[in-house]
Amino acid sequence: MTLDLLVENITNPALLFFLLGMVAVLLKSDLQIPPNSSKFISLYLLFSIGFKGGQELSHEQLTTEILGSIVFGISISLIIPVYTFFILKRKLSIYDAGAVAAAYGSVSAVTFVTAVSYLESQQLAMPGHMVAIMALMESPAIIAGLILVSVFNNTGERIQKTLAIKHSFTNGSVLLILGSLLIGFLASAKQAEGIKPFTNDIFKGFLAIFLLDMGIESGKRIKSFLSNGLFPAIFAILVPLVNGSLVALVSAAITQDSSSRFAFAILAASASYIAVPAAMKIALPKANPGLFLPMALAVTFPINITLGMPLFFWIINLG
Repeated sequence: MTLDLLVENITNPALLFFLLGMVAVLLKSDLQIPPNSSKFISLYLLFSIGFKGGQELSHEQLTTEILGSIVFGISISLIIPVYTFFILKRKLSIYDAGAVAAAYGSVSAVTFVTAVSYLESQQLAMPGHMVAIMALMESPAIIAGLILVSVFNNTGERIQKTLAIKHSFTNGSVLLILGSLLIGFLASAKQAEGIKPFTNDIFKGFLAIFLLDMGIESGKRIKSFLSNGLFPAIFAILVPLVNGSLVALVSAAITQDSSSRFAFAILAASASYIAVPAAMKIALPKANPGLFLPMALAVTFPINITLGMPLFFWIINLG
């Protein structure tokens, strides 16, 4: 990995705003983003990336490569929770192992949005079909995590799988991404041009403010996370980097497009801290959100946007 690539990523304004949020908590500042504003910005980011993805998808043909990419993406979101569950249950309870495995098998839409911005800084564009694949990868990991807990749970306690699975498909972030993707796909280029200032021009500014908010939230959760010992921290650092690196290499068998391979790598490395916590609250109330939520948000997210992205990009461009 070239030093220039790493420095460029570390000095990215979006990342620096994330770090500013963490510093604000460390300094006990009263800096905060109002909850309603934060929610609006997150909805805006999902809408924008979904709509732009739909526009790109409207110019693509449904090829065997795209179909193979869809199967590959869903396979990743099923394999990761299975293998990580068996690692996690050695140190954690069955409930926590299932919840953490589901989080790391699922994806982070915000990490994906940040990856889009990273590609743009490299003068590359995210293929439209990768937005659809990202949305499709949210739910399979949740289902896999719940099944694993059901199989290995010896307490006889009933797990509300049906309700949680339904929630994973109707989750607001998934619904907005898919809905915006469809609307972008149906809209003509002329119609899309009318809202381009909203979907394109202000995107990076909103992303920076949102990451500031994410930094504040991460800083607040660090203390409770550290009380769980070293194992969760080591897992949250190493496993995403391993997953992303392996997928960056293996994805060459699916597609030669470097942007798609980068997207697969960052999706494999990311961890959900929106859809999975919401589903686990319903299905696995005994799982500790003070464990799997900070792992995904306070550790894996910053690792991915500081080290992961330049590492995966470097691996992909080796050949």
